[in-house]
Amino acid sequence: MAKLLDGKEIAGSVRLSLKSELATLREKHANFLPGLAIIQVGNREDSNVYIRMKLKAAEEIGMKAVHVRLGPATTETELLSKIDHLNNDPAVHGMILQLPLDSTNPIDADKATNSISASKDVDGLSLENAGKLARGQLDCFIPCTPKGCLELIRRTGIDVAGKEAVVIGRSKIVGSPMADLLKWQHATVTTCHSKTLHLETVVKRADIVVAAIGKAQMVQGSWIKDGAVVIDCGINSVGGKLLGDVDFASASSVASYITPVPGGVGPMTVAMLMQNTFEAAKRSLVATGAWTLRPLPLELREPVPSDIVVARSQRPKNVTSLAAEIGLLAEEIEPYGFYKAKVSPRIIDRLSSNTNGRYVVVTGITPTPLGEGKSTTTIGLAQALGAHLHLNTFACVRQPSQGPTFGIKGGAAGGGYAQVIPMEEFNLHLTGDLHAITAAKVAPSTPSSATIGRREVPAHAIWPPPSTGRPASHPSSASYTIVSSPSRRRSVLSLARSTVLRTLNPPRRRASRWNASQSWVTATSRSAWPRPTCRCRMIQR
Repeated sequence: MAKLLDGKEIAGSVRLSLKSELATLREKHANFLPGLAIIQVGNREDSNVYIRMKLKAAEEIGMKAVHVRLGPATTETELLSKIDHLNNDPAVHGMILQLPLDSTNPIDADKATNSISASKDVDGLSLENAGKLARGQLDCFIPCTPKGCLELIRRTGIDVAGKEAVVIGRSKIVGSPMADLLKWQHATVTTCHSKTLHLETVVKRADIVVAAIGKAQMVQGSWIKDGAVVIDCGINSVGGKLLGDVDFASASSVASYITPVPGGVGPMTVAMLMQNTFEAAKRSLVATGAWTLRPLPLELREPVPSDIVVARSQRPKNVTSLAAEIGLLAEEIEPYGFYKAKVSPRIIDRLSSNTNGRYVVVTGITPTPLGEGKSTTTIGLAQALGAHLHLNTFACVRQPSQGPTFGIKGGAAGGGYAQVIPMEEFNLHLTGDLHAITAAKVAPSTPSSATIGRREVPAHAIWPPPSTGRPASHPSSASYTIVSSPSRRRSVLSLARSTVLRTLNPPRRRASRWNASQSWVTATSRSAWPRPTCRCRMIQR
C-alpha cells in the first residue's frame, strides 16, 4: 500500500520555514518585506478561491500580498499599463496574473504574461524564465506546480538521478516545465500526450509518474510499475467531487508513494509561489550589497596625449548595464539616451535600513598650471577607493559649463590627467559661474563662452596676478573670482552684465534688476518664459 504524500502538511512546513527565515532577515534589515501582487481581470469565483488561498498563505508567513482587481471590461492596454506600473514598483518583488482572464474585451494572455518583468515573474511563465529552464539555467523562477511536484518527490527520499520518469501532459504551465525540471535533475524523461501510442506501456516503465493531462481517473493502477512514485496534478470536478487524473484506489495498491486529490499538489503550488516571491525579495536585497563592476580597460600612452585625445579614447558603458552592476533596479532609473539616466529618489526608501557610507568633500583647491584641481583630485580619490581598495565609490563631479563647448571635463582650465568621458550634447543648466550663465542659451553659448574664456576678459581682471603669491594659471571654469579693486570690479561686472543680458533676453527684452553694490548680483529676465535667475558671487580680497 502506497504512502501518502500529504501536500498540506509539507506546504505547512515550507511556510513555517519561510516565516522563520523572514524573521531572521528582518533582524538585520528592518524594512525587508517581500511583496506579492496578484492581478485578477474579472470576477471568476474559482479564481477568487485560489486568490484567497494565496493571500492567506502570505499573511501567515508575514509577507505582503496585494490583490489587484481589474473589472470585466478591462482592455489589453489597461492591463499592460497596470503591469508596467507594478514592474516599476520596488515594493513589489513578485507578480502573477491570475488565469484565465475574464474580460469582455480581447486580451492576449501570453503577451500580458510576458510583459511581467522576468525578475518579478514568480509564476515562472514568461518566455525568459521558461527559456532558462529549458536550457538548464536553474537560477530562473521555476513554475510553481512543477516546483511543488519536485519537492514532493524529494520528500520521498528517492534519488531522482538515473530514474526513468514519465510526464503525462505537455502544457506550458505544468507538463513541459515538469519534464524540463526532471531532466535537469538527471532523470531519463519521457513526455506523453494525446498522440502518444501505447501510453499504458510507456507509463508502466516509469519509476516516477507525473500526471497532468486533465482527464479524471485516466491513469489506472494497472499502468503503474510496482514501487513507483505517483504525483497527480489533475483536479477535475465530477458529480460534485474533485478527482485527479489517476485512479487513486487502484494506483495506491501498487505505488510506493502517491499524492491525494485534493490536498496533494494544490497546497504545494501555493507554497512554492510564496517561496519564489521570498526568493525574489532576497535577490533584491542582495542587489544592494557588493557591486559587480566590470571596469572599462585603460590603454596608457606615452607620451601623454592631449586632453581631448585622452577624453575621447574610451566609449562610455551603457547606463542600464552600469545600473545593474551597482545594484540599481530597472525601475529605479530613467535613461536619457544610452549613457545617462536619472535615479529615482525612491531608492532612498529601499535602502533606508542599510548602513550609511562616508561622504568626502573636495573643495577650495587652487588649480596647478596644468589645471589639476578639484575635479582631478575627486576623480583620483574615486579611482583609488574604488579600483584599488575595492570600495563602492561614487564621484559627484559637476559637468562644467565649458564641457559641452569643448567636449572635455575641465573646460577652459584644461583638466590635467584626470579625464572623464565627454558628453557631447549641451547641458542646459544654470550653475552660478560665469560660463554656466553664458551657457544658459544654446545659440549664444558656443561663441560667447569660448571668447570670454580665452580673450575678451583680461587675465588681471578675473585672476590674481603672480605677485599675490598664488599660481599664475588660467582661471578655472568652476571658480571665477571677482577681485575687490573698484576699477577691476566694474570692468568685470560690466562684462558679466552685458553677457547675462545678451544671453537671457531676446531682442526687445531687458533685465528687471541689476545692483552692482550688492555682494550678490542678480539678473532676472522679464518675459513670458520661465524666469531664470543668475547670481555672480563677489569675493572680497
